[in-house]
Amino acid sequence: METWEPGRPWLLTAGAMSHWAGLLSTAARVNLLVLLVSVLFSWSSLSDRVPEFALTKIEESDIKDDSGNEPVTEDDADPEDLEVFYPTHQWQTLRPGQAVPAGSHVRLNLQTGEREAKLPDSENGRSDTREERRRKRLGKVDVDANSFTSQELKEALAKMKESEKAERKAQEEEVRKKFRPIEQLKEEFEKLNMKMETDYEIMVKLISKFNSSASTLDEKVAALYDLEYYVHQVDNAKDFLSMGGLRLVIEGLNSSEAALKEHAAFVLGAALSSNPKVQIEAIEGGALQKLLVILATEQPLAVRKKALFALSSMLRHFPYAQQQFLKLGGLQVLRSLFRQKGMETLHVRVVTLLYDLIMEKMLLEDSQHGEQMEEKIQQYREVRLVPAVVEQDWCAVAPNLLAMPEHDTREKVLKLVGVLMAFCREHYRGDPALGTTLGLLRSEYEELAAEEQREGDKDGYFRELLGSINTIIQELR
Repeated sequence: METWEPGRPWLLTAGAMSHWAGLLSTAARVNLLVLLVSVLFSWSSLSDRVPEFALTKIEESDIKDDSGNEPVTEDDADPEDLEVFYPTHQWQTLRPGQAVPAGSHVRLNLQTGEREAKLPDSENGRSDTREERRRKRLGKVDVDANSFTSQELKEALAKMKESEKAERKAQEEEVRKKFRPIEQLKEEFEKLNMKMETDYEIMVKLISKFNSSASTLDEKVAALYDLEYYVHQVDNAKDFLSMGGLRLVIEGLNSSEAALKEHAAFVLGAALSSNPKVQIEAIEGGALQKLLVILATEQPLAVRKKALFALSSMLRHFPYAQQQFLKLGGLQVLRSLFRQKGMETLHVRVVTLLYDLIMEKMLLEDSQHGEQMEEKIQQYREVRLVPAVVEQDWCAVAPNLLAMPEHDTREKVLKLVGVLMAFCREHYRGDPALGTTLGLLRSEYEELAAEEQREGDKDGYFRELLGSINTIIQELR
């Protein structure tokens, strides 16, 4: 009788079964036979489930693919590629987290409960190799990061770096084509012997050209034209004074050439603007007298325009010059311009100058008096400009300009009329033409102001002019 040992398949021989059959009765024999058959089926089922109890053992060397190569196992794989599943034509178990390449066949093993995958069967009977699959994946965009190996990512990154480097090199080459390096520019400047000149050096050359007897009329005019640009700056005007340019320009006012007188007056006016030091030197150099002579004599309109510009620059914010202007009969000279034909463009400039000088004195007297301002205020008190304006009948001159069509001219005349109202009220009331003109202007500007308001401009330009007209009409009642 054979005995059963654990781990050994239980096989019953015919002799053993006969021995047991002789000892048992028929019914007992039947029951025993059923029991033995049940035990055999149970052991057969267990051998399919648990490898340790398998009746036969398959060696790993026996499992090979169609090409005779062993499948890639977990031990053979690159440690960095453990998250990537490389299928073969044999079913292999999938580990949790492993990514399956697109197109692979996947199944669930009902006996083991595990997922398995393998390569699909190709039409030509073979599948792509591992390197070919890698190249195919690199040629496409795969949003699943787990489907790439680290080597594939490194290769893709290297290609990106090479592409960026090539693009950057192309951009640098494009910049080189458009711009030259600083070293090359320096060499070219040195070859041209170029030197940056200061304003002082330029003015010295211009004055020298203007004063040279060898220079032509056009060259002298061009030099004066360029000088006017530089002497606008306060510091340049002071340098212009120190190098003797102011004296030469004042002498140019006596020139017999109209072009030289015009541009000399232009340069003088630019140098005098808001520059007290130059103003003092100019009036001491006789510039005021020469300008008044130009305005009082027959001269081209262009020459008189520049002379009036220089005179205005000299008088503004300079009470001593204003006082000398009145002593030399400057108001009479300006008044004479209104009696001459062809001087209409100068009328508005004269009215603007008188308004600025009167308001300048009024604003200073109304301001807070400091110790430094007392001397200047005293100088302004000696300038009796308004009485001289009234005495020379400027009350009748200004209102006549309201008939001019330009809005800007009317605005400036209305300002002068409003300033002179306290001194010319009786004259204005006795002038019927002024009342008629103001009535027509009010009707015109009421319509223009209403149009402005309809357009959404409540504080427009025409509304302001209408307010000035209404104020003058109210004061004349």
